[in-house]
Amino acid sequence: MTTAENRRLMQQVFAELAKGNSQALVEVLADDVVWHVTGTTKFSRAYQGKAALLNELVGPLFSQFADQYTMVADRVIADDNYVVVECRGKVTTKSGLPYNNKYCFVFRLEEGTIKEVTEYMDTHLVVTTFGG
Repeated sequence: MTTAENRRLMQQVFAELAKGNSQALVEVLADDVVWHVTGTTKFSRAYQGKAALLNELVGPLFSQFADQYTMVADRVIADDNYVVVECRGKVTTKSGLPYNNKYCFVFRLEEGTIKEVTEYMDTHLVVTTFGG
């Protein structure tokens, strides 16, 4: 895919995430995706494969949300197979805490699928909201 096509794909994904449709992202993840969560939180590590990502990160994290998680892209920058998205996530936890984090994702795409992601965020907010 071209740079423009990769950019457009991620813009479409984030348009759906802004509505709370996280399935739009799941659908474009390669089965062998590697998702790197930076920092030193209990979630920080590399998740190898879509199944591991969904079962070991997304499931446990989303089970703590009281309402629909939304993520709005503020900036999308593309260069060849890489798309960088600066965005804001918003949700309330079941314990009543707001979890409104800012992110920068670096996506590496191949043939219309996300093969690798590096996720940067406010790790202090992660720890104060979800613990170590």
